[in-house]
This record gives sequence, structure tokens and C-alpha cells, in this order.
Amino acid sequence: MLIFLSSCDDKSDFNQYKSIENASWEANKKVLFEFVVKDTVSPKNLFINIRNNNEYSYSNLYLITALSFPNGTIIVDTLQYEMADSKGRFLGEGFTEIKENKLFYKEKKIFPVSGTYRLNIRQAMRKNGEINPIPFLEGIIDVGFSIEKLD
Repeated sequence: MLIFLSSCDDKSDFNQYKSIENASWEANKKVLFEFVVKDTVSPKNLFINIRNNNEYSYSNLYLITALSFPNGTIIVDTLQYEMADSKGRFLGEGFTEIKENKLFYKEKKIFPVSGTYRLNIRQAMRKNGEINPIPFLEGIIDVGFSIEKLD
């Protein structure tokens, strides 16, 4: 059984989740992931993983990411993900009120430098017509980040 469980995770180079206190993601509060890259040749798929519950009241999710390289380079991205279908049903996996979404962040990414990388993720949700972010984004339970080898 132990061999089976470890073989299921052969694709994963990195997989970590951070819990959001009270399932309420504060505006401008960054979720930080640190990971070490040794392989600078093989392409990888990078995912942002979001667990939400029924308290999440939006059909989409805007995130701002900052990926810091060991050499000081920083790449900032603004991302939008669909969280619900046209009928308002949450996307993602799960049979209970908690849904897990595995969202593409970067596809076939080759890390050019070995060393320690840092990924900061923050929510960038705003109400229509407003400039300021939503102070507390309710319904986000966990934020995760994973790196997978390609087949």
C-alpha cells in the first residue's frame, strides 16, 4: 500500500497548501511559497490550488502573483480564473461544500536558474465599479501551489 501511495505522487516536484485564517483572505495579504529548483532543463507545469466553500460568492477569482528568482529577477502576473459555471455551480473537485480547483499558473515552464524561488500570491478581487480591493474575501479556505513533471 505504501508503494502505491508514493507512486501516485511521482509527478509532483512540489505541493504545499497554506490555510487562510477564518476562510477570509485579507486584501493585500500575501501567501508565500518557497521552493528549491535543481533541474534547469526539464519543463514543468505550475498550478495554483484553491479550496473554497459555499461562502465564496463570486463566479471568478483574480490573483496577483510575484515569482522571485534566485538571481533577483521578479515576474509579476495578474490572473483571472473561473470559479463557477453559468448556473452558479462551483467548478472544481469535491462532493461536499468544499471544492478544490487546480488552476494552471504556468505551462511547460523551464526554470533557468537553480536555487530557492519564492512565489507570493494575493487576491485582487474588487466589486464592480470600485477601485479598492474587497477587504476580506470570504470562502477561500486554502491556497496551494504545486509543480508537476510532464509525462
